[in-house]
Amino acid sequence: MTAPLLDIRDLRISFRGRDGTWAEALCGIDLSLEPGKVLGIVGESGSGKSIAMMAFLQLLPRGTRVEGSARFRGEELIGMAPARIRRIRGKAIGCIFQDPLSAFNPVKTLGAQIVEAITLHDRAISNRAALKEAERLFELVAIPQPARRVRQYPHEFSGGMRQRAMIAMALANRPDLLIADEPTTALDVTVQAQILELLADLRRELGIGMVLITHDLGVVAGIADEIAVMYGGSVVERGATDPIFYQTSHPYTAGLIGAVPTLDSRGTLQQIEGTPPSIFSRPPGCSFHPRCPRAGAPCRIETPCLLPQGDTACACHFPLSRLEPVT
Repeated sequence: MTAPLLDIRDLRISFRGRDGTWAEALCGIDLSLEPGKVLGIVGESGSGKSIAMMAFLQLLPRGTRVEGSARFRGEELIGMAPARIRRIRGKAIGCIFQDPLSAFNPVKTLGAQIVEAITLHDRAISNRAALKEAERLFELVAIPQPARRVRQYPHEFSGGMRQRAMIAMALANRPDLLIADEPTTALDVTVQAQILELLADLRRELGIGMVLITHDLGVVAGIADEIAVMYGGSVVERGATDPIFYQTSHPYTAGLIGAVPTLDSRGTLQQIEGTPPSIFSRPPGCSFHPRCPRAGAPCRIETPCLLPQGDTACACHFPLSRLEPVT
């Protein structure tokens, strides 16, 4: 068995409310990623996808309570000294943020920003050599005329080109792990397909592990090896990509799949009634039960555990493949 590149165990994140009470935003999740593989984390906004990754990178606001374990190449990241995490973040772990226009500095050229990212982790390299490396990275992510484009500013790039530049910056120090947080948000479908194809190509060529965070199951369908579906701060279903799509067990996963447009779609798309719960007013029992058409009495009382159900692991009292509650 290959040792996991990233191994998360019982990760919990809590925020303090205005009245001073603590509310749990992440309720003890377990995730694992092998080297060279792609893990898709899927769920609606507020399900806890992004904060799970931001927690072990120490990018959450001060005062956030983080508990549990997150090991990267066997090294514990939770509670790591800030100086040490800064050497890992941006070098061994690269990040593609959701909005490249706000993530980039608007008054610096893109080349200068990539040079800064390289020289920060490699003090021996000259600025000229780093700029050449920035040009090579632009060429790697299929940005045309890289020698000219590295001297341009973020506002001079289209949305798709800015996202490619963000990917280039994330790859600047040859990371072992790439975290892509909603990398196709606000892009039209053609550009989305190009970005996803680019990520798949980079994964094959460079052999990097990747965590792909998205609200859209269609985005991860063709690239992820494993998918974790999150709702209300918990993983509600987890498994290999094909079983998640074709042997779905959790009603929430089925709802997400039903909301994805297809060529066979007729009329109105399916929707999941209601809205996700606030972390300060999470319902007892299963967090999804107020919106679930299969909810029964156990769902309102007892929080389901993530248990094997066919070829996936599912946290549901009444999974789709059963009519009786799981005991």
